[in-house]
Amino acid sequence: MANGAQACIDRLIAREKLPQSYRRLIDACWRPLAAQIASWRREAGRAIVVGVNGGQGSGKTTLCRFLEECLFPELGLSAVTVALDDFYLPKADRAALAKSVHPLFATRGVPGTHDVAAMTKTLAALKAGRQTTLPVFDKSADDRAAQGKRIDGAPDIILFEGWCVGAAPQTEGALNDPVNALERDEDPDRVWRRYANEKLRTEYADAFALIDRLVMLRAPDMETILRNRQEQERKLRESRPSGAGVMSDAAVVRFVQFYERLTRWMLAEMPARAAAVYDLADLRRLQDA
Repeated sequence: MANGAQACIDRLIAREKLPQSYRRLIDACWRPLAAQIASWRREAGRAIVVGVNGGQGSGKTTLCRFLEECLFPELGLSAVTVALDDFYLPKADRAALAKSVHPLFATRGVPGTHDVAAMTKTLAALKAGRQTTLPVFDKSADDRAAQGKRIDGAPDIILFEGWCVGAAPQTEGALNDPVNALERDEDPDRVWRRYANEKLRTEYADAFALIDRLVMLRAPDMETILRNRQEQERKLRESRPSGAGVMSDAAVVRFVQFYERLTRWMLAEMPARAAAVYDLADLRRLQDA
């Protein structure tokens, strides 16, 4: 391993407060994945978009940081990470959607709560090597930050990470039965879930069509996703204790119900379409070995 890559990995492990055992994941999984992505880039002969899908707390952001900052430079490639979460609609826009369509759209999460036009424009610009500005969403405030992040140059790889990146819509019949108490009690007429599914079938499909390859970090079940999401929120409470959008463990239980339907569907449907699938249970065992 080059000294530069080693130093970069050392810095990231310290910055992300990861155990030293995370190095096993890097060597066993993420370095081979970087090499695989590099081969996809060579085959394409142009910049490619790699979708990184995974439930909340699955490690998508951490993986993308190691790929972008350490592993791709080791291979002579440049990369930029685009986060689906940064395209959440501002709070005021979601409030308007909640008033005009369904109250549940006040809460960020499902398709319909993102600025898909900006997402598609941004991915297309990066893929074409054009200058663009990425929006930034402040989860502690539950609103879009005032300043974005300007991207100059032409990256070889665009890592597009998010909880429902690459998701496919469900059939109409699959929307009939509620999957949890939230849907049963607050969306009995299926207005919320049908609107989200239609957005996924149309606008989101156009954005996701820009993805060249899809990588999935697959959780074993919803219980694991809930625990991971609660851990994420605990860390956010520690770093931003006064943030208006920071949630308690109990609030996270309700919040995750917004994501549950599509998450369960992706766990069942997506692996057959993904170019690479990593099971979180296997990754944890490898790291803990």
